Amino acid sequence: MIEETIKKIEARIHGTEFIKDERRKELSQLLTTLKAEVADLSRTHTDQAQSIVGFAELSAHEATRAEKNPELLRLSLEGLSSSVGEFEKSHPALVRVVNAVSQTLSNLGI
Repeated sequence: MIEETIKKIEARIHGTEFIKDERRKELSQLLTTLKAEVADLSRTHTDQAQSIVGFAELSAHEATRAEKNPELLRLSLEGLSSSVGEFEKSHPALVRVVNAVSQTLSNLGI
């Protein structure tokens, strides 16, 4: 399920016209890292891993909508950041990649 959701995110990012190639490549690399980190987390914390990927999907959706709603984007990104809060010490790489994904998606919403 997690891998399927990440594939949906990748498809959304690759299917959105207004994302520059450089930003698309950056997001693709971040998603590859996110997939690896979440796979590791899912071995011990399945529900939390699914929440992280779910918020990532929602954030990607809000950032790539034709008609943007800044408030919904902000809320989805807050949910994404919040979903990794408890893993700052045990999974620092996961927190870093989620923060990078959040920042990149936030920049798309501008």
